[in-house]
Amino acid sequence: MKYEWRKKEKELYLPSAKPTKIVVPPLKYFTLMGKGNPNSEAFKESVEALYALSYAIRMLPKKGTTPEGYFEYTVFPLEGVWDLDEVGRQLEQLDKDRLVYKLMIRQPDFVSDDLFSMAKELSAKKISEDLLLSAKFEEIEEGLCVQCMHIGDYDSEPETFSKMHDFCSANNITRTDKRHREIYISDPRKTEATKLKTVLRFKTK
Repeated sequence: MKYEWRKKEKELYLPSAKPTKIVVPPLKYFTLMGKGNPNSEAFKESVEALYALSYAIRMLPKKGTTPEGYFEYTVFPLEGVWDLDEVGRQLEQLDKDRLVYKLMIRQPDFVSDDLFSMAKELSAKKISEDLLLSAKFEEIEEGLCVQCMHIGDYDSEPETFSKMHDFCSANNITRTDKRHREIYISDPRKTEATKLKTVLRFKTK
């Protein structure tokens, strides 16, 4: 039976629209760093590169290679950790050109450094050389966090962050990192902006 993250890991990927606490364990990801406006061509190319690498792993059995521990699964959703550069942090309003981000797609536990190298070889014709060189395979542990499902367009996220900060204040929780994570549950190409689902999460103690 295919492993589907929407069904098996609802706590991580389909939380309530009310803020909640969660402890996120160490997880494996393919990652790419970037900066600038997420509406740019560079951002789009990074997203496409991560999906190309992820589907290369997913489709290995059809290429004649079945890794040890492999199982059928749905490719995990795109995620991004967002920050601002030094100038952007000083501005009163958000300047998207000042954004700094780390994009990632989670990988199943059976994925290894060798399989990552194989995925890069299989994707070489679809991904620029610069992005292939920049892509990394990492294990990331977020630990204790507060998260919430945001429903709506990306520009309205501050409303949900406000709810999350109120939750922290009411429960004696301290945010420990100015960066935040977004997990894109909806495909913006196929979903109305007002109905987009995005998990918002930040680290706490």
